Amino acid sequence: MTEASFGAPLDVSDSRAVRRATILRLATGLVQGLLLYGLYQADQSKVWPATQRELYGALLLVVLFTPFVVLAGVSALRWRTLAAWKGVAAVVAAGLGAYGVWSGDPTARGVDALGPQTFFAVAALVFIGHHLVQPADMERRRIARYPTYFDVTWKHGVQGALSLGFTGAFWLLLFLAAALFKLIGVDAIDKLIKHEWFSFPATTVMFAAAVQLTDVRANLVRGVRTVALTLLAWLLPLMALIAAAFLLTLPFTGLEPLWKTKSATAILLTADAFLILLANAAYQDGTEKTAVVLKWAARLAGVLLVPITVLAAYGLSLRIGQYGLSPDRIIAAACVLVAAGYAVGYAVAAVRPGAWMKALETTNIAMAFVVIAVLLALYTPVADPRRLSVNDQVARLEKGKVKADDFDYEFLRFDSGRFGRKALDRLKANPDAVVAQRAKVAGALEYRTGNGRRSPTVAHPRISFYPKGIQPPPGFLALYAQETSNDCLLGNLECEARLLDVTGDARPEVLLSNGWEIEVYGRGVDGAWRKLGGFRTECGEVDIHGALRDGTLGLAPPMVQDLTAPKGALRFVAECAPAAKP
Repeated sequence: MTEASFGAPLDVSDSRAVRRATILRLATGLVQGLLLYGLYQADQSKVWPATQRELYGALLLVVLFTPFVVLAGVSALRWRTLAAWKGVAAVVAAGLGAYGVWSGDPTARGVDALGPQTFFAVAALVFIGHHLVQPADMERRRIARYPTYFDVTWKHGVQGALSLGFTGAFWLLLFLAAALFKLIGVDAIDKLIKHEWFSFPATTVMFAAAVQLTDVRANLVRGVRTVALTLLAWLLPLMALIAAAFLLTLPFTGLEPLWKTKSATAILLTADAFLILLANAAYQDGTEKTAVVLKWAARLAGVLLVPITVLAAYGLSLRIGQYGLSPDRIIAAACVLVAAGYAVGYAVAAVRPGAWMKALETTNIAMAFVVIAVLLALYTPVADPRRLSVNDQVARLEKGKVKADDFDYEFLRFDSGRFGRKALDRLKANPDAVVAQRAKVAGALEYRTGNGRRSPTVAHPRISFYPKGIQPPPGFLALYAQETSNDCLLGNLECEARLLDVTGDARPEVLLSNGWEIEVYGRGVDGAWRKLGGFRTECGEVDIHGALRDGTLGLAPPMVQDLTAPKGALRFVAECAPAAKP
């Protein structure tokens, strides 16, 4: 087999080529499934390579995405091109995987250490990169003709969707088979599909088989693509009218309602994406006859992209100016940059005389390279959104643009990976006592408190001591600097408290209640306050609020003595009385 014959499109009349492609694709799917199972087992058993977090992240992304280069290119790329591109894809996937784990949460493991955005970035890079490489290799040119880019990209897009649907149908049939056989007492199939050693290879092999089946029926795939694009194309006039009506209405409503949504930039960028997608559906490869209404709708869409993108950029700049950078805003800025490139190119295509929207072709090819550059910048140290946002937010705090009590310390603790935690450690030594205290509290948190994006340390304990006029014991309120789970001490709830000696040591403890239980705080031999335990009722008949307020709370001997065991005591819990029958 020569390189030329390997690089040629798969000819279904050539049984040897079909058989060779089938074997390579199925073997690739099988190996991928076995390797994914091995990585899964390593993570579950906490053995190498899962013990090396960065290595595990690199291997996971390589095994997950690199095989798709083989599946897509095995019947179209020359051997040397396929090998070189596969190597490049593996290096990119490994690098982004290792960096994603290193820069992320140092306590996260396995898939959690990477985050969904890294998976999306690598998938996008492999998909876009492949559809720049394959058309160029097929035509033996650095930049192929636009119809070739269009044909290969949309063909693989439809193949991917059909292959995913085929794989999903395969699993539905397996679940149906398991259910049917369980009806007659046979659970072998049910047990089989629950084993990871079966599910991983079965999924990847079936996906590879679907790619092969759709590849040898390329004309059918193109038929599905043509129908899908035709249907999408006729949505373009409606989308263009919606966008035009929106822009014409803005002078009458003003921009204030737009900004109040707090998601204006995301919505505007989504409108951009739909205009771009539908304009491409109408244009296709530029060689098909197109209805006049679609041509004018595409030109209108190209012009409308400019004001919509300008609005998105303006809205984003207002948010950044008011609140500073965040990872989401940096990613939004990258999307605005990409949208601006499309907007300029499509606007030029719309107004330029001659063949309709011809400049769209150059814009699409150029923006593919721009998107690759943007993704590589965002998911490498060049423009890591977490690093940039941490630096910006901490600078705003240190310059006084945001008050110490209003700063989101939990963002540093949970949402900005390694960079945020390092910044939080530095803030613990900040000369501002409030900043240092808040940083220490946030650093001790094990999970987000759910109190919005504001740090719980912004609030102060909301505790009413009874009888009225009684002051909290010295040092007790300082407990909230260490307590990270009590809603009373964090200020999330209005609570009541009373002093009562429940330990018999002649020193009163603090009985603190949120209404459904009473927590007991006492002083240790070192004088520091700490939680001792609590009282609660399962029956729901005790008026805890009233007892704390009016002083009817008292001590009572236990109904049943505790039991002792070598390593602790067993507490008696009374059953609730049954409800009276009517």
